[in-house]
Amino acid sequence: MKCEYLETCLFYTGKMDIDSGVGKLYKERYCEGDKTKCARYQVLMKLGRPAVPNDLYPNMHERAEEIINKAK
Repeated sequence: MKCEYLETCLFYTGKMDIDSGVGKLYKERYCEGDKTKCARYQVLMKLGRPAVPNDLYPNMHERAEEIINKAK
């Protein structure tokens, strides 16, 4: 269930190297694993791409929930 936004995800294109270290772990778990568990993907699906902060990491589920709830 590879994420269709991997190639254009601003988190990776401007912030994190996805070929090594933590970035590689995030990529394997969220981008190539279960994209629905990615905090960035969750915000994107609920509110659209402009609502996804550049500094939101894939594992920041509480922050994603706050962003979504604040927008309601």
